[in-house]
Amino acid sequence: MLDIKLIKENTEEVLQLLQNKGKDAREEIARILELDAERREIIGRSEKIKAEQNKQNKLIPQYKKEGKDVAPIFAEMKKLGDQVKADGEKLKEIEEEFTALMLSLPNLPDKDLLPGGKENNQPLRYFGEPHKFDFEPKNHVELCTDLGLIDYDRGTKLSGSGFWIYRGMGARLEWALLNYFIDTHIADGYELILPPHMLEYECGVTAGQFPKFADEVYKIENPTDNRMRYMLPTAEAALASVYRNEILSEKDLPKKMVSYTPCFRREAGSYRSDERGMVRGHQFNKVEMFQYTLPEKSDEAFEELVTKAENLVKGLGFHFRTVKLAAEDCSASMARTYDIEIQIPSMNGYKEVSSVSNARDYQARRGMIRFRREGSNKVEYLHTLNGSGLATSRILPALVEQNQQADGSVVVPEVLRKYLGCEVLKKN
Repeated sequence: MLDIKLIKENTEEVLQLLQNKGKDAREEIARILELDAERREIIGRSEKIKAEQNKQNKLIPQYKKEGKDVAPIFAEMKKLGDQVKADGEKLKEIEEEFTALMLSLPNLPDKDLLPGGKENNQPLRYFGEPHKFDFEPKNHVELCTDLGLIDYDRGTKLSGSGFWIYRGMGARLEWALLNYFIDTHIADGYELILPPHMLEYECGVTAGQFPKFADEVYKIENPTDNRMRYMLPTAEAALASVYRNEILSEKDLPKKMVSYTPCFRREAGSYRSDERGMVRGHQFNKVEMFQYTLPEKSDEAFEELVTKAENLVKGLGFHFRTVKLAAEDCSASMARTYDIEIQIPSMNGYKEVSSVSNARDYQARRGMIRFRREGSNKVEYLHTLNGSGLATSRILPALVEQNQQADGSVVVPEVLRKYLGCEVLKKN
């Protein structure tokens, strides 16, 4: 959620930054400012009325003592009470509309981001060289099928298109990747969190997914009550709410967490012809990094997360690039995002395997997550950041394609061999 003070004091700048993100919010901002003025007027009037009620209340015993008629006072009290009740009902309506509009606004992009979408994304650096073969390479679907790593047909039979089954060494390879990621993060001092996979609606509000993107998740109906729950689309949705409605101490920050979860997403629209197999699915595994940090440490935390994600990809021996996203290509909740993209040779391009993002205080405002400064005791909103560390559904396809040999076998990256107990994946 944006800061109403910022909107009021820097209206045109806010509008321009939202425009950079592809959002023409002039009507919404105008209505927000109108509602804020109405809200403040009603609150001010109510405070005056309550002061008058207190004044009149004090007169009653005095009038009774003096033998004066108190009926006019009671009549005035009723009139004031009716006004307070009417103002309260009006204020509730205004607050509901105000909150709904504020929640609908995306985060402001950082000022150094280029406006526009993917066409303005900026590759910042490359690592390694594109993979070249001296034989006709297979795509990952063929490789995974031939080696018995993935059962696509039976996955579809169980759950429909967009699902698959890991089998044998394929399941072990997936688990090896997850262990490699988690072990690395734990060694770097991150706390391992295993959150629920089914979340309350408020988690989506705090993360910035709801209400606007509520139709993009798998909702769960509960026959015992009316609360909406949903399957998490990413561990970020859970981790962003761990300290919701809490005030932390400055000395408690930063909070560094890492979480493994399956992720559940409704992928809208049709798949591109090259996005076969595991590249786009309704359920996939991901290790997620998350930080709660001081505002002044936010940029430093962002660079730490980017470096960590890059090092994971380097450890697997992949050629990749790090891309700074343009404002409109950042998600609604994020002020800044870098994507790490690897080559999947059969797809003739790069695919994102990690997005590292800084929400600034946007999620903290939505979830009332704050901290108290030492010394001054001032309470402020903290900053939240997240980054894939990593998702496996594109790592595994890249791994088998880039490491395939002419005989159809696949060389196991050195960092995974201790988990798998072998150096090459072959046909049984």
